[in-house]
Amino acid sequence: MLRLFVLLTVVAPGIAMAEFSEAGNTRPAYVLQLPDSVSSILIAETDTSTLHQYKPVPSGLEHGDVRYMSVGQDGVGKKRAGDRRTPLGIYFVSEQLDTSGLHEKYGPIAFPLDYPNAWDSVNDRTGDGIWIHGVANNGGRRPPLDTDGCIVLPNAELLDLQHYIDPLITPVIITRQVRLATIAQIVAIRNELSAALDNWVLSYRDGDWYGYLALYAEDFEYRGLDHDEWLAYRLRSVAARPITNFTIDDVLLLADPEEENLFLSRFRQTITERERMTVTTKRLYWRRNGQGKLLIVAEDNG
Repeated sequence: MLRLFVLLTVVAPGIAMAEFSEAGNTRPAYVLQLPDSVSSILIAETDTSTLHQYKPVPSGLEHGDVRYMSVGQDGVGKKRAGDRRTPLGIYFVSEQLDTSGLHEKYGPIAFPLDYPNAWDSVNDRTGDGIWIHGVANNGGRRPPLDTDGCIVLPNAELLDLQHYIDPLITPVIITRQVRLATIAQIVAIRNELSAALDNWVLSYRDGDWYGYLALYAEDFEYRGLDHDEWLAYRLRSVAARPITNFTIDDVLLLADPEEENLFLSRFRQTITERERMTVTTKRLYWRRNGQGKLLIVAEDNG
């Protein structure tokens, strides 16, 4: 199901919201399409040390809460393990951790993010252990740049936020500054990305393997395979599979906050092979090439 929203703003006392004072037909440029399964989106704006929460409501996309946060002590743009930077991009909460057996610095609860994702791997970014977590008891607000790369909130704020976080579902977009776009601009990009995804689905379902593989960029990589190696492997594997049906649903479409022509489609796919049905969650990363065509540059499951 497609949701197109008008941006509503709820301002917390004492928080400056000039960046969201645009006309009512704008919203964060990253949110292109939401499925019903997504009940909340988090956008971490590192330049202002602010974690924004958005909730879909019948009348639009509500900018519900803003919360102070700390990020990596050496800033953002994580590239390697140990650089004490917070990554920039699109991530998902992978689980909810009980921190009672961990160091008190993690606070009462923690939500690991899925860094590094497939796009990070393509760009040789390393490291792990990027969490949203709290602080030690009576720790209060930490300085804006004060973590090893995690996003850290005061404990009371984190405990309130946990009710809006669904592991494996909730997107977390980390950006320097929130960028707005009009509904018309968002619809145009959404339609283009939806059409590209439809071509991917139809070519797979109909066994048009050359049309399917033509949707992958020449610099596509997958788990150590370059484009040509992956193409040969894919032709061998898919051509031998007796697919009787292939469908997708629960489609989430997002624009990357750092790379203007990079997009993510995340969806549930159902593949039927004779009497066997397989259901998985898929992520495809699309990038516009020099001719303006959207091509897949990375993919993974989850």
